[in-house]
Amino acid sequence: MKLSYDNQRQHIYDSKITGKRLSGQTVLFLGTGAIATRTAKLAKAFNMNLIGLSKSGQNKDEFDEVYTIESLESTLPNADIVINALPETQETIHLLKKKHFELMKDEALFINIGRGSIVKEALLIEVLKSRVIRHAYLDVFENEPLKPNHELYELDNVTITAHITGNDYEAKYDLLDIFKNNLVNFLNNNSLIENEVDAKKGY
Repeated sequence: MKLSYDNQRQHIYDSKITGKRLSGQTVLFLGTGAIATRTAKLAKAFNMNLIGLSKSGQNKDEFDEVYTIESLESTLPNADIVINALPETQETIHLLKKKHFELMKDEALFINIGRGSIVKEALLIEVLKSRVIRHAYLDVFENEPLKPNHELYELDNVTITAHITGNDYEAKYDLLDIFKNNLVNFLNNNSLIENEVDAKKGY
């Protein structure tokens, strides 16, 4: 998509561009919460192999396999796409080290829709500059907003969005529905609260 966009800006018509089909590729999700499970449902429609890693390792219907986060190093080499959807906790800050990216396939894609603190920004830049992986799609960053002169903007193997994954026009109505339902349940002493934060877990 990026190459096609660049070609369009330069008035280049190139019909020899090739890509990889989604069917049959393996997606590794770091986290199996609401964002990950919703994304997994969409990915399943493309007949992709879905692996989830979570703190508990509890099975979920949306994933073909689920393991504990301790299986990170053993599952990374099998993934074509790695999607981080983990929240920020003491356990997840800088969880991904250089060795983890080196375990990924050369053609692997890294997508971060969780929290930018999952990896040190300087390390991520080093990994991308060295082309340890093929491309990174980043919606979140260790320090936001990115400064105009940030080095990530200069790399040709990264796609940047400004923490806008949930910024669709309909989102505000979804939030209002959740708030109304939670308020009604709270006033009626009903414990069914959607998106309730667990203070012990930190999310």
